[in-house]
Amino acid sequence: MSLHIREDIANALTRDPAARNSLEIFLAYPGLHAVWGHRMAHWLWTHNFKLVARVWSNFTRSATGIEIHPGATIGRRFFIDHGMGVVIGETSIIGDDVLMYHDVTLGARTYKKGKRHPTVGDNVILGAGARVIGDITIGKDAVVGANTLVTRDVPEHATLDQAEFFVI
Repeated sequence: MSLHIREDIANALTRDPAARNSLEIFLAYPGLHAVWGHRMAHWLWTHNFKLVARVWSNFTRSATGIEIHPGATIGRRFFIDHGMGVVIGETSIIGDDVLMYHDVTLGARTYKKGKRHPTVGDNVILGAGARVIGDITIGKDAVVGANTLVTRDVPEHATLDQAEFFVI
């Protein structure tokens, strides 16, 4: 676990030009606190302590303003910058080295059981206020601009802005 924490802190130092040092990041970055809280909740979820996982997840949300369902799968070096309002649904899958800004939603379009939330590839950037909805895939190295609604697959290396609004 400490390896992941060190890796996350180093990643934050690289990705956030306002980051001054490791201690500041460790103590004052709620995006990382949410990810660390999610790792514990996800472990509990996958080891069939589902109620405890949900309670821990809610505690983390209260402390950070970031809601990550304990069933979501998150890769390494995931960084949430200015994370208030982020919502990540239960069947979301997030790859490695993803950068997400505040108020992003990875949500569902259906109430049916099974995979209903997005899959986000490696090295993706999700701009502030982006809404990625449904069982869709954002390809690796894609950039989703601020306030963009995405309801269809996005190819690798694509860049979307709100002018490329995907109709539901």
